[in-house]
Amino acid sequence: MALRSLKNFIIYSIGITVVSVAYYVYAYLVYPPIAENETWISEIGEEFGEVALFGLVLIYGRTAIKLLLSKTAEYKPLPNHAIIDGAKGLLGVVLLLLNKTHIYVGFATVTLILLHIAMSGIPMEILFFPVVLALIVWQGVFGMFLAWRYSPSELKKVSYLVHAQLATGVMIGVFSYFGHLLID
Repeated sequence: MALRSLKNFIIYSIGITVVSVAYYVYAYLVYPPIAENETWISEIGEEFGEVALFGLVLIYGRTAIKLLLSKTAEYKPLPNHAIIDGAKGLLGVVLLLLNKTHIYVGFATVTLILLHIAMSGIPMEILFFPVVLALIVWQGVFGMFLAWRYSPSELKKVSYLVHAQLATGVMIGVFSYFGHLLID
C-alpha cells in the first residue's frame, strides 16, 4: 500500500482504529474475561514487552524523523542517503545513529516481542494477537532479507517495498493497544 499523502495516511489510520474499536467491542461482549495468570515467567514476559515497546519507539521514531526531514510533497520517507546528505544539526545526528543501529534494534525488538508473546501466555483466540504476531514476523523476515548479504536483488526490492511501510507500524500499534486493553 503506497501512502501518497498525509491525508491518505490519516484516513488509513482512522479506518484501522475504527475497525479495531468495532472488533474490541465484539470481543469484549463475546469472549469471557481472561483470568490473569501471574507467574514469574509471565512477569519476565511482561518486562520483555516493555523493553520491546521502547524498541518500537526507536524504530518508528526513526521513520518519523525521516518524514520530518524529507522535503517532498509525498508523505513517504526518502532513502537514508538522501536525507543524511541534507540533514544538519541534532536531528541529522540522531537519524544517523538510528540508521546505523536500525538492524540491531529491529532484530532485538522482534526477538523481545516473540519472547513477550511466548512467556506472557497471550490468548490467540482474540484476533488482535495472531495478526500482530504475523505482522511482527512479516517485518522481521523481510527486514532480514534486506540486511542479509546474500539475498538476491529481486528479493531485496520486494523486501524493501513490504518492509518499509508505515502502514504496518500503524496496524501493529493499534492492534496491540486494543488487544492489551482486552486482557488487562
